[in-house]
Amino acid sequence: MLKKVITNLLVAVALTISATIASFAQSNEVNGEVMKIDKEQGKVTLRHGPIKNLDMDQMTMVLRVQETKMLDGLAVGDKVMFEADRVNGQITITKMRREKK
Repeated sequence: MLKKVITNLLVAVALTISATIASFAQSNEVNGEVMKIDKEQGKVTLRHGPIKNLDMDQMTMVLRVQETKMLDGLAVGDKVMFEADRVNGQITITKMRREKK
């Protein structure tokens, strides 16, 4: 019986550790503010916080979006959360959502 309790405890600890690691791995979200939108070119200018996975400091820059539909409903001044990565050698927004006002 003690062996079963210890086994269950070890399984619970292992699951907790893997969930914690997974949450750290998914923490590439960055806050930003929309400064300009160029839907025709599939680009958005954002004032953003540090992009840790790309080793970039906070700044204002033009970023390409992976899909132009990400720009639908977006307006200058909107606050967003996004993830960016290098896609075909260009820094590209891979996920983006508008923050609730």
